[in-house]
Amino acid sequence: MRLDALAGIWSGTNEFRLMPVDPFVGSTAMGTLQVTAGGALAALTYAWSHPEDGHQDGLLVVWPGADEGHVAGVWADSWHQRSQPMALRGTTELDGTLALSGTYAEEWGWVILVRGGEDGLEVRMDNVVPASYASDEGPAGPYPVMRMLLQRA
Repeated sequence: MRLDALAGIWSGTNEFRLMPVDPFVGSTAMGTLQVTAGGALAALTYAWSHPEDGHQDGLLVVWPGADEGHVAGVWADSWHQRSQPMALRGTTELDGTLALSGTYAEEWGWVILVRGGEDGLEVRMDNVVPASYASDEGPAGPYPVMRMLLQRA
């Protein structure tokens, strides 16, 4: 997990939808990625705007896992995950993407992807629909709820 090159202040756009059949609604977004504790922790604070509920913000903290290529983290968001922070586990992909996941309400889940490079910083949050809630309108599995595309501010 080497996020040093992505440390800094970011701004751009966020797209949000609640359900897989809903269209995405855009807003501005900002983020700050800080690497601290000698590179042992990376903290991403971000802000976005919900189409009806207005200003929202969140925090994602990530650290190396016990095994090579694995990461752990914690996430809270004022709209998605405000009742309590969610523990996350995941991997660092070959391209440097962090892929983290966690569960809530017993069988629901989130998958959070953080990808950075010359084109900017992308944060994508997918909600995971359990099989017991699948329907013709929405199959089981992950679907994108938020897509944040940020450039250096």
